[in-house]
Amino acid sequence: MRWSKLFVPTLRDVPADAEVASHRLLLRAGYIRQLGAGIYSCLPLARRSILKIEQIIREEMDRMGGQEFYLPALNPDDIWKESGRWEAMGDNMFRLKDRTGRDLCLGMTHEEVFTSIARDEIRSYRNLPQIWYQIQVKFRDEPRPKSGLLRVRQFTMKDSYSFDIDRKGLDHSYDLHEQAYRKIFERCGLEYLVVQAASGAMGGSESEEFVVFSDAGEDWVVSCSKCGYAANLERAVSNLEQVADPDGTSQFSEVHTPGQKTIEEVSTFLKIPKSRQIKSLVLIVENNPYLILLRGDHQLSEPKLAGVLSSEIFRPAMPDEIREIFGADPGSLGPVGIKEIRVLADKALEGRRNLVCGANRDDYHLVNVTPEVDFTAPYADIREVQEGDPCSSCGTPVKVAKAIEVGHIFKLGLKYSSSMKATVLNAEGQESPLVMGSYGIGVERILAAAVELYNDDLGIVLPRSIAPYQVVITLLRPDDEEHRALAEDFYEQLNARGIDCLLDDRDERPGVKFKDAELIGIPLRLTLGRKLTQGEVEVFSRADRETVTVPTTEALEAVEKILNQFPL
Repeated sequence: MRWSKLFVPTLRDVPADAEVASHRLLLRAGYIRQLGAGIYSCLPLARRSILKIEQIIREEMDRMGGQEFYLPALNPDDIWKESGRWEAMGDNMFRLKDRTGRDLCLGMTHEEVFTSIARDEIRSYRNLPQIWYQIQVKFRDEPRPKSGLLRVRQFTMKDSYSFDIDRKGLDHSYDLHEQAYRKIFERCGLEYLVVQAASGAMGGSESEEFVVFSDAGEDWVVSCSKCGYAANLERAVSNLEQVADPDGTSQFSEVHTPGQKTIEEVSTFLKIPKSRQIKSLVLIVENNPYLILLRGDHQLSEPKLAGVLSSEIFRPAMPDEIREIFGADPGSLGPVGIKEIRVLADKALEGRRNLVCGANRDDYHLVNVTPEVDFTAPYADIREVQEGDPCSSCGTPVKVAKAIEVGHIFKLGLKYSSSMKATVLNAEGQESPLVMGSYGIGVERILAAAVELYNDDLGIVLPRSIAPYQVVITLLRPDDEEHRALAEDFYEQLNARGIDCLLDDRDERPGVKFKDAELIGIPLRLTLGRKLTQGEVEVFSRADRETVTVPTTEALEAVEKILNQFPL
């Protein structure tokens, strides 16, 4: 491609609404343009990179025995109702009606469609295992789209599904996907980490995320630098440092705490650490009130709570609901004397004594409250891990950092096959439900994550494997016939060697050409300029900003040699 014909609408100014590096740079470099909230058009540079990413994915999926499908993005409601997710997806699902009034949706994922095909077409265990995949557009009615390609309403996903006769088969299919994903992300040039994860609305017994650490991410990952433990904050566990309580067990008593509502306010007023308080949260779980108890300095993990309750249908109680139940406003609540509603306590409260909690009376708190003496409640791990907590495996303080999720793999088990009655005949001739796995990769997220990882003050620094072009030939004197002929010859020969090449034949100043090439992140620049009179050209490496001068007769070999020094 010649740059004079290429559509690359670069911007010199940083877009005001672009908050993260990938959003800013992909806009500035002419890769993407915004059509609406969370809706982006991919321009030629982005499309070239995305096609390279898709090709890497296809090669690794095909290598592991995957078979490619292409399924409808528009789905009827009945298959989603069969799985139980028509309601569970809530407002995140785009819903519409056809001209006859029938309910339809835009697919967020395709477990239901793939399961329906397997149910209707696979009859015997002899036809298993099967691994099916597609690269398809998905839709999510994201309430707060932001960060460019990282949080959008329309996106491209590679989603694959495995079908086996038993758990052993699922384990093998899952392992194949994990190995393939590692190769995919390595070939795309990403520095990634595999972490334990919560399955959420996808369901299943086990899942892992592939993440890239970045301040632009919206996942929080807990990791240990010593033993390698890593988990999404929704799933992470840790040990706790011992907290010293006053000796003995005293009779609780009531103290006046006028106007003191928050943990921070009560801590200051009573001159006690927040860790000696009981935080009381009131939730409505499937229309039933629950009192959730945490240590004062801890936060609730809603995914962990959902697992304990076996329900994701809960919400914070409204102030009028709380007053009706407790006879007091939020900020003065506690478990002592509670008889009519269910109570659940975090394990961090187990074995504690002489704590402080609300008295269920406005402007009053109780001191010297001891769990299992003054109230009883079942214990469960429902707190979020915090920075510096001891690792549950080795005791080293853990780190909590933001990350971008680029892939997620799930052991679904029987979740969809049972609800949708997808069965086959096993070796004994009996009907047996298919054992399933589900595996996703965010295609545009790989591009955005790479830009987050690899950029500098000049622009994007893409890995060779996913850069839209590997080499740009910068012709500084396009009006010179000899120079132009040599540039055209280099261009033809590099493309013949399988090296994606862009010829910058524009009538622009050298500085403009250099800045544009650096902004869009082409790995190598071959410059034909004033040194041609000496029979030399310059090769500039974008990653390390180093320039070498080589004879024109050795230019192509030099370009190949430098490119081959890149790992990808």
